[in-house]
Amino acid sequence: MTKPLRVGLMVPESNTTMEGELAAWMPPGTQITRVGIPRTSGGLLTKATMPAYRDAALALAAQHFSPATHDIVAYGCTAAGFISGPAGDAELAEDLARATGLPVVTTAGAMVKALQDAGARRIAVVTPYQDGVNEQLTEFLADGGVAVDRLASFRASDLAALCAITSDQVLDLAERTMGTDVDALFIGCSQLPTHAVLEGLSQRFGKPALSSISATAWLARQVMEQRAAA
Repeated sequence: MTKPLRVGLMVPESNTTMEGELAAWMPPGTQITRVGIPRTSGGLLTKATMPAYRDAALALAAQHFSPATHDIVAYGCTAAGFISGPAGDAELAEDLARATGLPVVTTAGAMVKALQDAGARRIAVVTPYQDGVNEQLTEFLADGGVAVDRLASFRASDLAALCAITSDQVLDLAERTMGTDVDALFIGCSQLPTHAVLEGLSQRFGKPALSSISATAWLARQVMEQRAAA
């Protein structure tokens, strides 16, 4: 896909990374419209805070995105997908599509599809999440036939700690977690900066290195290519 796209991007309002990195992985000239989803609790997402977060996302999507202004919606909150599970994530994508009249890709769904496309069945994972979300991530991947052999996490205690993680820190933890005994590396969370490090990691280990943002960009391009060919 080389044609510029008009992407409606939904991320947590605290996210400072995905807009710029998504654009870097999309066709040149692509326009990204970022809409931040508020967290009424002010903290990290949990099952208890998900209903309000989901309702806010749907209302904002209907307000900001339509076929007249955009080509596709990217729902970029990775943890929300894990917490909802595969069925809940797919249901939200369908609800967003109805609300906007646009095709929708979710970061959690893109993660599984990109790893499957890469032929990855056993992977190493790096995240910033607490143990409960890491367990949900592992279960989400297992549902798609992808097993997590090793997982390392920054275990960010709050949003400030999450947003303070740098690409150098991501690279260091990824290098200590990845190995040649697995099929791929995945770096989860659309807040973690990965554009500057994935290619080097892939070359060093001779394996695919993917992230929440790179997988979302890949799937958005795939969806638009399929629609153009239909």
